[in-house]
Amino acid sequence: MSTRQIRERAEGGESLAGREWTVDVGPVAHGGHCVARHEGQVVFVRHTLPGERVVARVTEGRVGDSFVRADAVTVLERAPGRVEPPCRYAASGLCGGCDFQHASLGVQRQLKGDVVREQFSRLAGLDVDVSVRPVPGDEDGLRWRTRVEFAVDDLGRPGLRAHRSRTIVPLDDCLIATRGVIDSGVLDTDWPDIESVDVIDAAHPDEPVLVPLPVAPGSDASGGLVGELVRDGDWEGEYVVSARGFWQVHPGAASTFLARVVALLGAGPGDLVADLYAGSGLFTMRLAALVAPGGSVLGVEGDARAVENGIRNTEHLEGVEWRANRVDRELRSLVSQGVSADLVVLDPPRTGAGKDVMRLVAQLRPRRVIYVACDPAALARDVRVAGEQGYAMSSLEAWDAFPMTHHVECIAVLEPASPDDGRR
Repeated sequence: MSTRQIRERAEGGESLAGREWTVDVGPVAHGGHCVARHEGQVVFVRHTLPGERVVARVTEGRVGDSFVRADAVTVLERAPGRVEPPCRYAASGLCGGCDFQHASLGVQRQLKGDVVREQFSRLAGLDVDVSVRPVPGDEDGLRWRTRVEFAVDDLGRPGLRAHRSRTIVPLDDCLIATRGVIDSGVLDTDWPDIESVDVIDAAHPDEPVLVPLPVAPGSDASGGLVGELVRDGDWEGEYVVSARGFWQVHPGAASTFLARVVALLGAGPGDLVADLYAGSGLFTMRLAALVAPGGSVLGVEGDARAVENGIRNTEHLEGVEWRANRVDRELRSLVSQGVSADLVVLDPPRTGAGKDVMRLVAQLRPRRVIYVACDPAALARDVRVAGEQGYAMSSLEAWDAFPMTHHVECIAVLEPASPDDGRR
């Protein structure tokens, strides 16, 4: 038996990578691909659309695997809404940053809506009616990404990675990056002995911030502070965040989500609001003004640096308290003390809040919970847990804050399942 055969037996079965199959493409799936079958084998195919017939080249998978991954390399029958990708790097074997450049914006949003509906049906047992709305501030789905981390290859050339690969694709432009990111000169510069370069195009300072990684000894690993201006109707506020911390990268996302959270939450004077996974206080600073006089906002965030920025952003406001703690630990402490809340805002990371947090939130007995989610699967799982705790989803919105990619932002409203539940 050859070394190759021994390795293949140990790893599973014979590798199928490189095989080309003609397949009929079925529905979109979560993750930026569509589902097809070849002789009973499930195939997740990128660069295609439902209803197409394509030649798919296998990129990952072995005989006996439950599914394999593939790229569409030839389109034999096109679906309505297919367009020529605006970026020449959005192709099989090249940059993996975009999933849907081959689809019109309308079709992209339809596909994302299909994914949201499928995730809620499968994971939460709910039939949801949702359409994906555009977020203002991009250029027909391009030039919206205000922060990009460019990888650097062994020759010092900056680029982006291929899909599910460590391979770096050198490039001279990224069409979803803002003009400020590209005009920074990052792609025109050689970066010897550097692994990657993070470029941040914020409102302040006027020039983009470039952070080579690894950071030189003695340098600020956070990249320093950047400022963002957000608006909710006639109200506007400026807040600072760490350049390499979490913030919404679409220029219209922060103001859009702030306005929707405020409108859906319905906070008023005297309310006690728990702002969980509060970051640097995007929602906290606006809510503090709405619950005054007599109300308060508790911001809970596990990142100590973000809490420092949050304190700075809200130090001029009354009724704001910050806790630098894991959300589950802080909630457990609050519940043990018998603390309750009128309203809760949840904006967890992509993995979601999780069972423990959702159960503890229900024990605060809020009259309404607003959940901001960047992953519909995680949101659907948490909504199911909320339902088990007596909280039902009363509305769901979806927003296209990441055009050309499969990502979609959702905002869900959870309320006591019966009018007699909750604080009021």
